[in-house]
Amino acid sequence: MKYPNIPKGTRDFSSIEMNKRNFLIKIIKNKFRLFGFSPIETPSFENISTLIGKYGDEADYLMFKLLHSGNFFKKKILNLIKKKEVNSIQFLTKNLSNKALRYDLTVPFVRYTAMHKNEIIFPFRRYQIQPVWRADNPQKGRYREFYQCDADILSYSSSLWEEIELILLCDEIFTKLKFPIVIYINHRDILGGLIEISGIENKLWKDFTTSLDKWNKIGRDLVKKEMLCKGISSKSFDEIAFFLDMKESFYKKKEYLTIAFKHSKNGKKGIEDLSFIYNKINNISLQNTKLEWNISLARGLTYYTGTILEIIPNINSSNYNSISIGGGGRYDQLANLFGMKNISGVGISLGLDRIYLSMNKENLLKTISNYPSKVLFINFGDKEVLFAYKMIKFMRKKGISTQLYPNAVKISKQFRYANDNNIPFVISVGENEIKRNKIKVKNIKMRIEKEYNNINDVTNQLIKEFL
Repeated sequence: MKYPNIPKGTRDFSSIEMNKRNFLIKIIKNKFRLFGFSPIETPSFENISTLIGKYGDEADYLMFKLLHSGNFFKKKILNLIKKKEVNSIQFLTKNLSNKALRYDLTVPFVRYTAMHKNEIIFPFRRYQIQPVWRADNPQKGRYREFYQCDADILSYSSSLWEEIELILLCDEIFTKLKFPIVIYINHRDILGGLIEISGIENKLWKDFTTSLDKWNKIGRDLVKKEMLCKGISSKSFDEIAFFLDMKESFYKKKEYLTIAFKHSKNGKKGIEDLSFIYNKINNISLQNTKLEWNISLARGLTYYTGTILEIIPNINSSNYNSISIGGGGRYDQLANLFGMKNISGVGISLGLDRIYLSMNKENLLKTISNYPSKVLFINFGDKEVLFAYKMIKFMRKKGISTQLYPNAVKISKQFRYANDNNIPFVISVGENEIKRNKIKVKNIKMRIEKEYNNINDVTNQLIKEFL
């Protein structure tokens, strides 16, 4: 018999892991609601026409495409073979698949809005916490199935206050999690300005931004080597390297780039937008978050049209290598692809899996309760269980997670079960306790046993214990 396994790039989650993940989801969801975002859900798979062409060529190849189901697939492939029309992979893909697992949550959200626009009040603030799939090469922190936690705003009139709201939202979430972050910010028009002042041809835009985004990952020298290989001249590289090397504050960088962009309309617009955000954020102030202008940030440019955001942990630890745990930006053209004119969008996406991995590595989730139950009732037999069930039902109504051991086996075995499963309290109501009208409660960890006269006293005491 072959040993069971799971597909590469996927994971099982234990009860302990799920408790920690659900803790994160609860906090993120509550903060989304606090900022006025409402929940929606979309199907796990979409029509290919919805997804293809929205993320760029590379992403199109990373989608999990679904074959036609049932007899349709069988009949279709047989007919194509008979007609000798199966002449390429592209032909097969086009004819045998018309659906794909969703690649992200943003495009399905915009599709949803287009389908329900007459029922929606704009600005539309929605949040969504669901899995997405990418046929990527699995590696540390990168999976083929993972959860995204998205908050987006679609409106008929864009406002930079929306970006500010998203930055404050992230600050609120990670402050609650006691996990400091850095939010890198940049602007597509800043990148356009760099293209203009360096004399790089527009046709090299994609090559330029792809290499530029690696500046903080692989370093200056390797980025230069990569750009030269792609046809960008050494002179052009040197024109912009000065700005990318700058370690100064936002306002010092602004001073230098304002001079450099004196003839660049795009560059000026980017600086103007970022200045607005920085000035307002400084007046409002952030709690546990650092906002930093990263001129090399160039993620998601297939559909981002303005601001670009990336979130990394702000941790000084030899135990830690910085990875992105979220990102976002403004996308003012995406709605046009779904027939909605003059609608702008901006959003943030948090990677639940990477947040979990990062916080767990720093032991920031070790205090999360892993108890399947908080109370175990000892099983002394059917008569005693029937007597105890009134108490069990009462405690559950009070919100205390309670379970009964299913069999009247040795008491030591039942206590061992509680101890092995981190159930902190064991309640014994045997024949002797029933006669004396007592309830015996034992704190497993402290090894303290106490008797109570009624279930109200027990419940009140346990509620205090778990506050």
